Amino acid sequence: MMRKNLNALMTSAMAGLITCGMLAANAAQAAEKTPLEKCYGISKAGKNDCQTSSSACAGTAKKDGQKDAWIFIPKGSCEKIVGAALKPGK
Repeated sequence: MMRKNLNALMTSAMAGLITCGMLAANAAQAAEKTPLEKCYGISKAGKNDCQTSSSACAGTAKKDGQKDAWIFIPKGSCEKIVGAALKPGK
């Protein structure tokens, strides 16, 4: 009886892992299809996606909310964030 319960438990666990993997793959695929836009002025210091007016590398923003540092976010979201802009500030 104990072995039968253990087999049922293992089968359920494996099915759960397979389902989680499939859901993660679907989420990643959906994320790839989501159009993105550059959003300026909202990244944390050192967390920008690419160049600023004073540097050419990602992760080089000197302060939070730096006006010329940007990150990619889903299209249409930038305009909803206070302090965010679609074009770099000064």
